[in-house]
Amino acid sequence: MQIYLPIAEVSVNAFLLLGLGGFVGVLSGMFGVGGGFLMTPLLFFIGIPPAVAVATEANQIVASSFSGALAHLRRKTVDLKMGTVLLGGGLIGAVLGLYVFNYLKALGQVDLLVKLCYVVFLGVIGTLMLVESLNAIRRARSKTNVINRTNRHKGLVHTLPLKMRFKTSGLYISVIPPFAVGIFVGILSAIMGVGGGFIMVPAMIYILGMPTKVVVGTSLFQIIFVTGFTTLLHATTNYTVDIALAVLLLIGGVIGAQVGTQIGAKMQAEQLRILLSVLVLLVCLKLAMDLLIEPAELFSLGKLGI
Repeated sequence: MQIYLPIAEVSVNAFLLLGLGGFVGVLSGMFGVGGGFLMTPLLFFIGIPPAVAVATEANQIVASSFSGALAHLRRKTVDLKMGTVLLGGGLIGAVLGLYVFNYLKALGQVDLLVKLCYVVFLGVIGTLMLVESLNAIRRARSKTNVINRTNRHKGLVHTLPLKMRFKTSGLYISVIPPFAVGIFVGILSAIMGVGGGFIMVPAMIYILGMPTKVVVGTSLFQIIFVTGFTTLLHATTNYTVDIALAVLLLIGGVIGAQVGTQIGAKMQAEQLRILLSVLVLLVCLKLAMDLLIEPAELFSLGKLGI
């Protein structure tokens, strides 16, 4: 069943969109990720313009992050004070990212920028995840004790000015590092249409030294508002949020997440991370090939008679 997407200006099979949403929803349930860093490239593959894919996927992330954040708020595993500092940086970063996005869009280079960002980030993240997972399996088999390196960068954070006490996280650190992390994630959200959790969570653990139990909830709290703000900016300045596309992806995602949760409960954590890393690298490879291989049909625009 074909459905016309008015903002994307393309006709796509509705069941295909439901299937994509369900597929990424399964991954979300299995791996505990938002899935934006996979959904957006998949939308590229079925012909959705990158500008529409970025803005619409940011809209979908708001809904999934809100559901997750509510669960963490009930368990009191959200550091609202830290989340507010991250949010302040994220809102500024979203504005900066949108400025870069619109500037390159005016030059006709935004599609290239978005795809290059995905190739770089997916390649780096997929490789790191694969290496870490293989090392974890090797350590488990050899029963080697692992040294906790969570606070290796904590000294640098403590040397900076403008310190603030974060009671929920048990930290007394400068607000500069979390604010900077927020700015970086906000820029990524505006340019790539992702929540940025795959960058923020490691940064909160290894740079800020936050306890793991409050990291995910605090990250989701910040993502809700930054991606919501990003969606609003794209909708009001670029008019690239396709509601029909977002609704179909959300329906598929909600159903798929329930299935993924059941599957994930039956698999080991290391196996899950290896599967996710392989999938991320495959998507990265497909994007890179699309950029490098010459298309079958070339088009050029020029003045009549030239």
